[in-house]
Amino acid sequence: MEYQDRVLTCIDCGAEFVFTAGEQLFFYDKQFKNDPKRCKQCKAKRASGGQRVRSETRTTCSECGAETTVPFKPTQGRPVLCRSCFQKHPAKPVPAPETKPDSKLVSDPD
Repeated sequence: MEYQDRVLTCIDCGAEFVFTAGEQLFFYDKQFKNDPKRCKQCKAKRASGGQRVRSETRTTCSECGAETTVPFKPTQGRPVLCRSCFQKHPAKPVPAPETKPDSKLVSDPD
């Protein structure tokens, strides 16, 4: 199939960009169904994450009673710790999944 360069419009900034024949061949090889919607600059900006705002909640530490801020909304019934109290607690090890005996092994009757 013969591909030719096409001009597309970015949905973020409205600028026109060229969807080259080589890019179209790449999309075809990867079995992508849709044309690109963003220019390379907007795609790079989107991939880098941009400025993400992290909300913080003021609360009281359940252990020492000091006022602190946490990067989440506390859930009722769950303890909230300040940084120093959190660092005092040892990390709980994650239990390893149980392994099953290999059923494919068959003892040889010889």
